[in-house]
Amino acid sequence: MSSPQRPSSGRAALAVRRRLDDAAARGRVPDFFIVGHPKCGTTALYEALRGHPGIYMPEGKEPWFFAPELHVRTPPRPERTPRTLAEYLSLFAAAEPEQTVGEATAHYLWSQTAAARIAEVQPAARIIAILREPASFLRSLHLQFLQSYVEIEGDLRKALALEDERRCGRHIPRHTYWPHALLYSEHVRYVEQLRRFHAEFPAENVLVLIYDDFRADNEGTLRAVLRFLEVDHTVEVVVPRANPTVRPRSQRMHGLVHAVSVGTGPGSRAIKGTVKALTPRQLRRRALDVTQRRVVFADPGPADEELMSELRVRHKREVVALSEYLGRDLVTLWGYDSVTSS
Repeated sequence: MSSPQRPSSGRAALAVRRRLDDAAARGRVPDFFIVGHPKCGTTALYEALRGHPGIYMPEGKEPWFFAPELHVRTPPRPERTPRTLAEYLSLFAAAEPEQTVGEATAHYLWSQTAAARIAEVQPAARIIAILREPASFLRSLHLQFLQSYVEIEGDLRKALALEDERRCGRHIPRHTYWPHALLYSEHVRYVEQLRRFHAEFPAENVLVLIYDDFRADNEGTLRAVLRFLEVDHTVEVVVPRANPTVRPRSQRMHGLVHAVSVGTGPGSRAIKGTVKALTPRQLRRRALDVTQRRVVFADPGPADEELMSELRVRHKREVVALSEYLGRDLVTLWGYDSVTSS
């Protein structure tokens, strides 16, 4: 597979070199990026790589720095989100000189601008993407958006039907901080997304993984990633369990816990301030996690197979195009060989 290259000149190359040197002077620039997608094993991969002695990744996953679409509204993140390059590079200050440095932001693949922005500060970056069968991916993404309070429409079919309205700025949840992310069809434009990264980086610097392979062989996939990153692939590695897929039991209860956890409104800020003053940070996080798992969230139950079939019909062309782009038969792997395109 050939990778289209950007037109360059000596002056442009010098400008990039100067930006990189300037960034390096202010801190360590990541060597690799896990760019997405969410609900495809990116967290498990991030945690596994963090355990490798030759790799440094910051404690906080998802810096989001190179995707300005994620900053339309202030996200409720206790660890803060870096706004300047200096703040971003400070995340990697603890890395040892001999370590390979990386970060993981699962929405960089979706972002229209992240590929070019990463290339500006690290043109030699290695990129890791993970792709999943579109129908199951969209269902899991919708459930995650409900969990993280990006979405409040609990019915996936209705949420998908709102896309045209939301594209015009209507029916956007009041407190969502990723309004653009609610355009679900944008998340499964796999070929377009990969082309953005191939336009900025050589083909050999972009590793595309398939979620099915990662699930079937965690260790084998991880060792392939380690070889791609050119670090010791023989060390003992452990791949943690993936984040479970859940759904809110009650949108009202979920909203209440969310408001207290992020401190929106005078009352919730007062409650949060009191809890924060009396309880250690790790204990607060553990208590909140337990509360959410036991009280707020439940098993999502079986998928709506009629809707899943409709989504497979809707996205078969994308799967066919992706198969051709990657040179791999994903049509058969994902069961689209029996799907009739619309």
